[in-house]
Amino acid sequence: MGASQDPFDAGATSLLRQPKAVWATAGASVVAFMGIGLVDPILPSIAQGLDATASQVSLLFTSYFLITAIAMLVTGFVSSRIGGKKTLLLGLALVVVFAGLAGTSGSVQELVGFRAGWGLGNALFVSTALAVIVGAAAGGSAAAILLYESALGLGMACGPLLGALLGDASWRYPFFGTAFLMAIGFLCITVFLKEQPKPARKTSLLDPIKALGHGGLASAAVSSFFYNYTFFTVLAFTPFVLDMTPYKSGAVFFAWGVLLAVFSVFAAPRLQERFGSLKVLGGSLVLLALDVLVLGYGNHTAAIVCTILSGAFIGVNNTVYTELALGVSDAPRPVASAGYNFVRWFAAAAAPFFAPKIEEWTDIHIPFVVAAVTAVLGALVVVVRRKALTHEAEELEPRHATEDSVAVFAN
Repeated sequence: MGASQDPFDAGATSLLRQPKAVWATAGASVVAFMGIGLVDPILPSIAQGLDATASQVSLLFTSYFLITAIAMLVTGFVSSRIGGKKTLLLGLALVVVFAGLAGTSGSVQELVGFRAGWGLGNALFVSTALAVIVGAAAGGSAAAILLYESALGLGMACGPLLGALLGDASWRYPFFGTAFLMAIGFLCITVFLKEQPKPARKTSLLDPIKALGHGGLASAAVSSFFYNYTFFTVLAFTPFVLDMTPYKSGAVFFAWGVLLAVFSVFAAPRLQERFGSLKVLGGSLVLLALDVLVLGYGNHTAAIVCTILSGAFIGVNNTVYTELALGVSDAPRPVASAGYNFVRWFAAAAAPFFAPKIEEWTDIHIPFVVAAVTAVLGALVVVVRRKALTHEAEELEPRHATEDSVAVFAN
């Protein structure tokens, strides 16, 4: 039980004593993670400002994550050839350009296209940032991982707040604000970060696909695909159901992000130690399914509570899924993570597209029924494929859970 605390204890002692390069990369990481939930509170405002439907505006998530999924096959290929610093700067430059262009959009089609370019930049940056921080950090990998975990949680929680604060004046301002902050990150990394050594082995474009030939990794990816459909139904469709001002919607998703971060970093490892990874994952998926059903059929207050509460289940799932995915095969972690995320991000692209369409075809409740079904399907895959998923996964050292919970967004 005590062993699981070591990464946090060791990291806390040296967390603040880091080189400027680490702080520069971590600060840019916060802004990068903000970009995921930034548009949540302003989706209705964007729809109104561009005279667009909910299904059209939800394509902001679809284009972003579709490109992110495809980019999983590219990021390792690029970084292993041009190095970590150049990959970070390339990703940041793309985010600055496309986030700024997004703020100038005259139609929802333009905005969706610019958001896709933003997704490519974000994928290049985030997939490289953890390795760069670990390579440059003082105090060992534990301190670096804790710092990156903190950046992840802060970004996921504060993204909706930034979107609400700037979006209350105009839906365009959050995009300009992100471009400005990422430009500062670009300058800081240019000045403070030295070039990192290139990997000894270059990654090919097909390595992540080949890694999915392992039955355990493929099972984790398929189960996570179903789960991520549920996750991004909550993230991309719920703002239209809540129908709140940007400030109120931002507060709801800030609380959601706080629960996600706390349960991902602190609660999930403790639950795994007590009950085992697969039992925790299966139980959390079933509870998430019940949560989204209440969200869809309850009154407005129940919808708010269930939206916030879903952050706890999502945080647990993110950590456990990634530990399983990265521990179940003998593929190198960056390669296994890229293959796993290649599959699961397609669900993040699909849910924002289909949820509003399903509402148009049926009613506002059915998208949440579908989301509950996909969560249960994810649990069924875990049950049916439990033998393949337990290979090596239950034997991972506790520190792996901490490191791998970061990699769910890092790759």
